[in-house]
Amino acid sequence: MSKLWGGRFAKEMDKLLEQFNASISFDRRMYAADIQGSIAYAHALEKVGILTADEAQAIVDGLNAVLAEFDAGTFAFLPSDEDIHTAVERRLGELIGDVAGKLHTGRSRNDQVATDIRLHLLARIPVLRDHVQALQRAVVDKAEAHLDVMMPGYTHLQPAQPILFAHWMMSFFWMLQRDVERLADLTKRVSVMPLGGAALAGNTFGIDRTALAVDLGFARISENSLDSVPDRDFIAEMLFWAALLQTHLSRLAEDLILYATAEFGFVELDDAYSTGSSIMPQKKNPDSLELARGKTGRVVGNLVALLTTLKGLPSSYDKDLQEDKEPLFDTLDTLELELPIVAGVIATLRIHPERMASALHDDLLATELADYLVRQGVPFRQGHHIVGQAVRLAGERGCGLRDLTLDDYRALSPHFGDDVHDVLDFRRAVEQRSVSGGTATTAVQAQIEKAKSLLGCL
Repeated sequence: MSKLWGGRFAKEMDKLLEQFNASISFDRRMYAADIQGSIAYAHALEKVGILTADEAQAIVDGLNAVLAEFDAGTFAFLPSDEDIHTAVERRLGELIGDVAGKLHTGRSRNDQVATDIRLHLLARIPVLRDHVQALQRAVVDKAEAHLDVMMPGYTHLQPAQPILFAHWMMSFFWMLQRDVERLADLTKRVSVMPLGGAALAGNTFGIDRTALAVDLGFARISENSLDSVPDRDFIAEMLFWAALLQTHLSRLAEDLILYATAEFGFVELDDAYSTGSSIMPQKKNPDSLELARGKTGRVVGNLVALLTTLKGLPSSYDKDLQEDKEPLFDTLDTLELELPIVAGVIATLRIHPERMASALHDDLLATELADYLVRQGVPFRQGHHIVGQAVRLAGERGCGLRDLTLDDYRALSPHFGDDVHDVLDFRRAVEQRSVSGGTATTAVQAQIEKAKSLLGCL
């Protein structure tokens, strides 16, 4: 079968180039968007008199028949189908005859594919949002169920201060909430219709682009055909969004992998999200989380691949832009599979409060001593130095800060009073931090209630 663009050529395309040029292997998934766009465009052509009412109806009926074949899995591709647009138009012609050739009037594959990608992405964004919010719900549920559990908080992966496990858990809710908000914001830039831009200079038949955008569910139309046809900013932005979300998932995975080790023992993964060893019978490996961490290189790489493709392109459409879809589709597929798995890990995660409690040691209370001195009128920097001396003294004696006597403390500073040991209490240290956003029970409970409100769970 001859190419749609073959009239100018005297020779057939080289077979290897034909393979190299084809995108049908990956863009076939956009069949619904392609047909949706073509049905709306047929109505637009009817409104300007290019199609009669009967012709438009024949095209719409034919396109719906093609859609039914795709949905039923009976659509038969041919070797000449270089992309999804060619395949749909070819099959439409087989079903309704020459009138199918009128559908492409004033339209280029350039503005057609740009429209298809946007429509396809607009259909998948709500799915991604739902997956992220399902993970957020699992996080909130796990935090709320273990609100009284204390654990060490870490900086530089060194024990720092006591916190609530729920506070640690909720820290990932807010990372994910920023991802949800970014997704809503970038959707505004996806929902821009380029159809009517034709190859680069615009449509010559006066179609009503605003009405066409309404028919297709776009929020607005593009403002400049030369810019809108090759615009892939929205894909780059989508891939950045995904890369940042994936980075958050990787950080969550890294913490849980550490906390699930025998050395920590804070948590245990459910068997459904673990694997074993082919040689060591005792092993229980967190492969679900390791894969989530490992996918980060893939997702970030897809962003870099697209940016590298875009960086040197001249104005308007270039075939390089065919390289936009595979990184996008791969990223979307990765996240749609991964997010429910991570949510399942959190929902089934077993918590070991006793192991977390056993990891709390006196050094985590050093800041409490410094704050105690501040309340006695000592400048913080001076108090910090004094408490550092107390930590060193306890270390030299092989004991904890709570084991130092009142005389020991007074030898370091006369500002230590009889009540100094009262501040050396993990629960007190946690509950002192009741400021909004802090780790005190009331503050974390407030976070949870706000999170539930954002998720519509109240």
